Order: sequence, then C-alpha cells, then structure tokens
Amino acid sequence: MNKKNIKSYLGIITGLIIAASAIISCKTTQTVSDYKDLSYLYNPIKNPLNPQYNVTNLSADRSELEVRFSGSELFFSEANPTGKPTAEILITVKLFCISQGKVLADTAHFNFSIEKAAGKKEYFYEVPLKVNKGLEYIAEIKILDRLRLLVMQAFIPFNTLSDINRYNFMAREYFEKSELFDPVIRKDEFVNLIYLRGRPDSLFVSFYKPFRQVPDPPAMLIPQKTIDYGPDTTVALPYSDTLPMMFPKEGIYMCTIGRDTTEGYAFMNFGTSFPGMNTPEAMIEPLAYLTTPDELEQMRSAPRPKVALDEFWIKCANNVDKARELIRIYYTRVQYANYYFSSYEEGWRTERGMIYLIYGPPDKLYKNSEGESWGYRKPVVRSSWGSRYRVKEEYLYFNFKKKESIFSNNDYYLSRSETLVSYWDQAVACWKKGIVFRLDNPEEF
Repeated sequence: MNKKNIKSYLGIITGLIIAASAIISCKTTQTVSDYKDLSYLYNPIKNPLNPQYNVTNLSADRSELEVRFSGSELFFSEANPTGKPTAEILITVKLFCISQGKVLADTAHFNFSIEKAAGKKEYFYEVPLKVNKGLEYIAEIKILDRLRLLVMQAFIPFNTLSDINRYNFMAREYFEKSELFDPVIRKDEFVNLIYLRGRPDSLFVSFYKPFRQVPDPPAMLIPQKTIDYGPDTTVALPYSDTLPMMFPKEGIYMCTIGRDTTEGYAFMNFGTSFPGMNTPEAMIEPLAYLTTPDELEQMRSAPRPKVALDEFWIKCANNVDKARELIRIYYTRVQYANYYFSSYEEGWRTERGMIYLIYGPPDKLYKNSEGESWGYRKPVVRSSWGSRYRVKEEYLYFNFKKKESIFSNNDYYLSRSETLVSYWDQAVACWKKGIVFRLDNPEEF
C-alpha cells in the first residue's frame, strides 16, 4: 500500500468526522476543546511527526531516553541566519515515579537545531534521566516542532525493578551499528545484543513458537488470550557485544543472561509480509473478525487463496470497485495496527488491534500509567429550547489496561466488564454489507 492510498483512506475517515460536526447551528453552545485528548497518536493524518522512543538503564541512578526522528517527517527551513535547511525541535520530559504515587522525579528540556544532512534518513537524540533503583516510572514527553507549531505527546513506561530486564539491554544492527528501537526483525537481519550492566559469561536464547490466537468479540466476558506455553528450545551462546545473531524462523526469541531467569530482551520475527500484507495467505488471517471459524478455514484451505479472498470482498461489496475500496481501507488499518500495537504478537491480533480494525481510529483517546481509554462518537443528539440549540455528544468507550509481560512493554488487554454494549454485531454486519462502519454514521460508506 502506497502513501497515496493511505492518505486517501484516512481522508475518508476525516470527512466523516467533519460531516458529523458540520450540522451544528451557528447558535449552538460551543464545546471547549479537550486538551487531554490524544487521539492523534493513532491517527496518522492528525500527527505528521512520529518519533520513536527507547529507554535504557545505564546505571543504578541514571537512565537514558533515546528519541529518533525520521528525516522525511521533519520540517526543514532555510529561513535562518545560516541559510542551511534546519529543523527546530523542543523536547520536554517530565519523569514521574509511579511506585511513589506518580510524584515528579525529574525534568528535562532540550532545544535542538537539526541541520539537514545529505543522505541522512534518521536523527537520534539522548535525554538523561535521574532514577532510583527498584521503582516504576513513566516519562511524559512533549515535542514541539517550532517551525510548524505542532505539538505531540508520548507516554513511555519503564522501570528499574531489575538489573536483568529488557531496559538493561541495547539491540543494534550488526553492520551499520545503529540502535534498534523496534524488537521486530527480519529473517535475514543480523543484530547485536548488548548487556549494559556488565559482561556475563553466556547469553541464553529461548525460542517460543508464534502466538497466532485472535481475541474474542469485545462483549464476551472471556479473559485475554495469552502465551500459556514454554519455549521449544533454549541454546547457550558465549556472550559478546559484537556477536552477530540472526533469527530466521517465525516466533519469539527471549534472550537472557541466566538459564533459569525469564527476564531479558525479546526479539520477534513476524514473517516477511509484516507490517503489511503482501500475500493472499497473509491477507486472509485478519478476516477472523469478519467471518466464522468455518468460513475462515475454508479460505485457508482453498486451492486458490487469492480467488477465495477476492470472492469474499466482492460478495461484501457487490461490485469490484467497491471491493477494492474496502480492501484498501481494511488492510491499511491492519498495517497501522501492526505499527502501533504489536507486542509479542502482530498488532492486528491484539485486543486494541481488533477494535482499531473494526471501528477505526478512536475519536477520543486518554492515557495514563495504568492504561488507555478509547472513545467512539455516537450519533449527535440535538435538543432545542426556544431559539437556541444544544448538542450533546456521547461516546462508546473501550478501556484497555496495561499488562506486564516478559516479552513486551506494549501489552494491553480489554476491560470487558466495561464494554458489554459494543455494537459489535452491527459493526461486523456493516462491513459484510460493504459499509465501513462508523458508530455515528453507520449507513454511509
């Protein structure tokens, strides 16, 4: 999927949102902007700047936040005394200690004038943070693009509870020696894993088979599906910070400095198509949310999977052109779900990914150290009193709780007791009738 298609798809969503709000009368009571709403984080058209973050514990009292900017997302201007293309970025960090009741533990402010370098695709910056051992933290990050006057936020949790957990390792690309911010690797990619708190004798690598479950519909009061099996194999390697490692088989690779410990750094191999979908076999799997298990298995076992896939979407849309549009929208959501929500499983398989695929990017998003709350706008309710109109906005909320995992710090589960009314059947029925479901406008494509 190219960028043109992604922008087109996201434009559809934006248009629907704008249309829902445009019906309000000029005499309508104005709504105060919700400055705590972070829905832009999961909506690329609202957020042109998407830095990546990583935290490592360098010592008992110091951690380091690394920030990586893509050169294609930075805005460079020559309107400065040097006349060179330069981006102006302000990074502000507030570090809160969760273990002590979210007290402010440290702050940092950095101004960066980033000169554009020919051929340079990424720009890295480091922010030192003062910490104490044995505590949990969350870094609240605000980034201001001074030239475009754009502000974005991020919340990065980490801890100093152990000297052998993931925050005490750094992964980097073997040949270019650049730090890896993402533990997802390709089958032919060589990496180094560096333990930052000493030089152990051995590195133990345990292989876990891929986790291929999908969550149940949100109204079902069923616990989150998670890894309930041990590793298939464990091998011991002599430790070296220059040891080239490659993980060719799909699955999870947990790297530890002790054979009997479960804490360490996990690499994930999700296959060659990740994060997109480039084979019919791969594209059939996310249809688990729109089909019955029997229907899905029939497509998997079809002699020509591409024909089975096309027939499914054409049956939904009733014509080829509309089917193409449905495919583009659905699998663009798959790709973004993989980007935002992947943990030890592909992002579309997670409970946040399930909601993202069927309902789209949330209209409201609130985050804290314990989880996230997503709101989807219901049909607007208008009431009148004399010559004045009042608009009441209501939202369907899905609440996700953060879960500790030895494999990932991006694992969340859906609080199902709070989502009994989810309109799930209505949403799936809309998709199967060729309609991209929106809670506030379900009959429009």
